[in-house]
Amino acid sequence: MTNTELKEVIGSWSENLNFVEEGSEFLIVEVPAAELRKIAEKLKTDANTAFDYMFSLTGVDYGEDLGLVFHIESTTKNHMIELKVKTSDRENPNFDSVSDIWPAAYFNESEAYDFFGIKFNGHKNLRRIFLDENWIGWPMRKDYKDEFNMLTR
Repeated sequence: MTNTELKEVIGSWSENLNFVEEGSEFLIVEVPAAELRKIAEKLKTDANTAFDYMFSLTGVDYGEDLGLVFHIESTTKNHMIELKVKTSDRENPNFDSVSDIWPAAYFNESEAYDFFGIKFNGHKNLRRIFLDENWIGWPMRKDYKDEFNMLTR
């Protein structure tokens, strides 16, 4: 499927999606946080899209917002898209887990929690996986201050 065809199919599922095609090899689909799970399930199960493989999930600090960027692929249809979701709630960033839809998300969601403080509703064992359990703060956020890092003095 071409990006134009993907946009037509995926766009029919919700009026709240935003598409970006320029400047990327992937069709970029911006999804409201409230619809992330519904759209993710549809992307995987719809016969036209069949996105069965998530190969990347990354936390992002946009300054005002925190978000996630997913790269997903259909191994049977041979197409890929980039899925983006954001929240302006920096105090309690929260999205629905997609780890039961794409098992690769299980580890990546824990990583986004560990470094950005993004929580995932429904994640089976959300915890720090790189940093010590007693670590204070979220080191990949732009507003993070590391009192002990010699490079910041």
